[in-house]
Amino acid sequence: MHSDVVDLRDFYASRLGQVSRHLIRRRVRALWPNVTGETVLGLGYAVPYLRQFRDEAERVIALMPAAQGVLHWPPEGPNLAALADETELPLPDFSVDRVLLVHSLECVDPLQDMLKEIWRVMTSSGRLLVVVPNRRGIWARTDRTPFGQGRPYSPSQLSRLLRDNLFTPIQTSGALFMPPFRAGALLGSAPAWERIGRRWFPTFAGVILCEASKQIYAAPAARKRRRRAVVLPFPQPVVHGRGAAKAAERMR
Repeated sequence: MHSDVVDLRDFYASRLGQVSRHLIRRRVRALWPNVTGETVLGLGYAVPYLRQFRDEAERVIALMPAAQGVLHWPPEGPNLAALADETELPLPDFSVDRVLLVHSLECVDPLQDMLKEIWRVMTSSGRLLVVVPNRRGIWARTDRTPFGQGRPYSPSQLSRLLRDNLFTPIQTSGALFMPPFRAGALLGSAPAWERIGRRWFPTFAGVILCEASKQIYAAPAARKRRRRAVVLPFPQPVVHGRGAAKAAERMR
């Protein structure tokens, strides 16, 4: 089950959320050091990590699932976010160079249709970067943050899932080694936790980041095309939160 978009926004507005975003964003940038001239798609709730690419990429797009809801993003400029069905992305074939999947894979069921759609819209040299809660990490054991929701993965489980759905894992990393506590002193020492954790305790990262390429030698099984995804781009009226799903249904 998806977290509500308002809950996600509020988490990232908190001190703990800001620190978490900073630590994960550093790992995302380490895996993707250069996206110049490329089209970057954020799927799920990836907007906290997309801002760093706006001045570099040719185009940045954020698609949020109806079960989660959508918010205007970025708040200070023209909207780049829309509501969409993860299994029917409103994008042409081979149109996206990078896909950043955050707060999505652990919540979607079934997964295969969404991953097939991501495969479809990615270019042959495209890259997929998945961020999911680590099954062995402490963040997956508490429901006080979005990383304690849904289905956590171990690195081997995530790698196998991607291989089974036409992607080839390239590299895996981890982030969020500090405990998910809100104490100011603990948050202030977060960089030290990251350095120590990555060196000595990589198994216990709070989240796993896995980059994968598209298997161009294997095509997804043919399937009937369902009706097009419901997309509510601004400036059309938008209902925030889970009520967006009902609003989308009424607009069909």
